[in-house]
Amino acid sequence: MDIIKTKIDGVYVLIPRVFGDYRGFFMESWSKKTMDEAGLFYDFVQDNHSLSTVKGTLRGIHFQKGDKSQAKLVRVVTGAVLDVAVDLRHDSPTYKQWVGVELSAENKKQLLIPRGFGHGFVTLTDHVEFLYKADNYYAPEADGGIRWNDPDIGVKWGITDPILSEKDKKNPFLKDAGILF
Repeated sequence: MDIIKTKIDGVYVLIPRVFGDYRGFFMESWSKKTMDEAGLFYDFVQDNHSLSTVKGTLRGIHFQKGDKSQAKLVRVVTGAVLDVAVDLRHDSPTYKQWVGVELSAENKKQLLIPRGFGHGFVTLTDHVEFLYKADNYYAPEADGGIRWNDPDIGVKWGITDPILSEKDKKNPFLKDAGILF
């Protein structure tokens, strides 16, 4: 597996080695040993799977607060997304900066997002199946979000009128959310 640093410390693109032939392919999507050897120590405890049926669906920017925060390893198994990690760590030199990576069933890239980050994605195709591992269990009381189009963050989603959940439409701007991490 190739592990590529991004412009924000702690966020990595993982590119698995894919072995294919006329029957299909095989790849190792996660190896604790490989990650440990790279100095990336994660103990993932929960796997999640979402389906977005329509191109232009935007989910995020989501996070969990406090002791319930989560690191995530995300990937797409059907379709394609623009996946975004936003640094919400108030004392970080990259606070409010973001990284965006196209993840698709075709390119098989994964994004490793540490705790203290917001996460979101917009679907680039219809019928997207999105998988992610989390290193902490989901806790509704710690659930949080920031507005997808927050001008202080300035994510370039490539879309102006996304399909949003009612919850995501009501997310606050970062300036109104206080110190999150």
